[in-house]
Amino acid sequence: MTNHALFHTLHQLSRQLTNQLNEALKPLGLYSAQWSVIFVLHTKGSITQKELCEYLFVEAPPMTRTIQRLVKQGFVRQLPGKDKREKYIQLTEEAVKEFPKWEHAVFECNQTLLTNFPQSSQQELAKLQGLWLKELL
Repeated sequence: MTNHALFHTLHQLSRQLTNQLNEALKPLGLYSAQWSVIFVLHTKGSITQKELCEYLFVEAPPMTRTIQRLVKQGFVRQLPGKDKREKYIQLTEEAVKEFPKWEHAVFECNQTLLTNFPQSSQQELAKLQGLWLKELL
């Protein structure tokens, strides 16, 4: 497999996984991009919008749109930072209450996707992903 074909396949796999997650979250009123933000905030606590962008490798405009949707849904709030440009993002009490439901849907989706993927292959993939991320960062 050429490098081009490998990366094309990885990109297609990523899109398929995102679509599967979107389908799992749709009944709960979320999309995968929103879940990513919620998960990071749940894990890291209140962080700046810039830090969210950097952590998730997302440009500022789509991140702003995602955060605005989450604010309208009542799941995140924006707090002023040191200057006018800096905004801290944090989960609301409503999001904290709903989080277990969302997490369960994501867990079930992941379990379904891994049904026919041997445990040894999952472990090898996790190891390769860790090595690759070290190289990229």
